[in-house]
Amino acid sequence: MNIKPIKTDSDYQDALDRLEKIFDAPVGTPESDEADILALLIDEYEKIHFPIEAPDPIEAIKIRMEEMNLKQVDLVPEIGGKSRVSEILNRKRKLTVDMIRRLTNKLNLSADLLIKDYQLSR
Repeated sequence: MNIKPIKTDSDYQDALDRLEKIFDAPVGTPESDEADILALLIDEYEKIHFPIEAPDPIEAIKIRMEEMNLKQVDLVPEIGGKSRVSEILNRKRKLTVDMIRRLTNKLNLSADLLIKDYQLSR
């Protein structure tokens, strides 16, 4: 086992190649331990070099609605009226603090995510 820090794109690719070779190693073997360590190193490198940004609030709401199989009308109690829901989801109007509070509970989304600023469409 010759594990080293991942400092370059070349190191990263080498680590991915090695992990692919030993990924299915039986648990308890040196290769399995190596795979576990490589996976951690790769994950850390990816967090730094390939960060994934959280979606804006409206995208987050739409994603969660799809996951929960909700329709716009299902958000009327949280947002207030069919036309208001449409305005919010079409970026014609900003979320209010009260809407954010209610959506946080209904959709189980972080308030930190919902309070982020986003562009209105014109």
